Amino acid sequence: MRELKILGVLVLFTAATYITVETIAHKIMHPAVAPADYQFKDVDGLNGMKGNAQAGAALVQANCIACHAIETQGFPPLMDDATSAASYGVVPPDLSTSGKIYNGDYLAAFIKNPAKAAKVEHKFQDGAVHPMPGYAWMQPQEIADMVAYLQSIAPKEMTNKEVFTDACQRCHGIKYGDMQKGTMAAFTPSENIKAYMGKLPPDLSQYIRSRGESYLHTFINDPQKTLEGTAMPRVGLTEEAEKQVVTYMQEVGDSKKAEREALGPKFLIYMVIFAIFAWLWKASKWRDVH
Repeated sequence: MRELKILGVLVLFTAATYITVETIAHKIMHPAVAPADYQFKDVDGLNGMKGNAQAGAALVQANCIACHAIETQGFPPLMDDATSAASYGVVPPDLSTSGKIYNGDYLAAFIKNPAKAAKVEHKFQDGAVHPMPGYAWMQPQEIADMVAYLQSIAPKEMTNKEVFTDACQRCHGIKYGDMQKGTMAAFTPSENIKAYMGKLPPDLSQYIRSRGESYLHTFINDPQKTLEGTAMPRVGLTEEAEKQVVTYMQEVGDSKKAEREALGPKFLIYMVIFAIFAWLWKASKWRDVH
């Protein structure tokens, strides 16, 4: 009985120390931030306006395809990735899936003022300008029409890998996604993206392990909330698209998670049974001693 009391005291003090230190460390390392806003209430978006996809098709073709490809609609890129990166600093995205993976209000706000919508105005000071020009001079209905067109041509379903590729791979590689062929390297050459962003964006192969799912969701939704002054733009993903991005990062960087979690309860049961047998063995030995 005396040994059990000592064990109980040790467990109590150890638990109290761990909880106290963990709580303080978590507040320091991960300050509380506002939850993710997938409605993008702060942007000047569609404001409830409905667009006409047919009218938007002409507007997109007149204003966008000089820089952006729309492969599914027969508009290939006019330049290869290296040339595009040298011209703009980063490879412009193909717009084929933008209506699927990006929030409609965010898309409208981005068309009007890219730097403001992406929360990277601090990068473009003293005459520096965002590589995409703003179209705030357009009529609100015209912008709504463009968004409606992009949404009308977007695929209904996309795999996790496809969403990651379209949402993240222009800047970030995820080399563990394809160790043999190197197809998951960033589209923008390192020297261009480093000059554009100020530093080389990290490979995301292990970010699910080093940052965690909760942190990634908050950061992707609005990087400035967790890392003020970062060069990473707010990309405006829908909640569904963001979940697919994080799920793909998990598939690549933590593929054994389900297997590991399934093993946990079995291991704990084993430890409990082992502890019971150890205690019974100890009791029998001490009974002989006393």
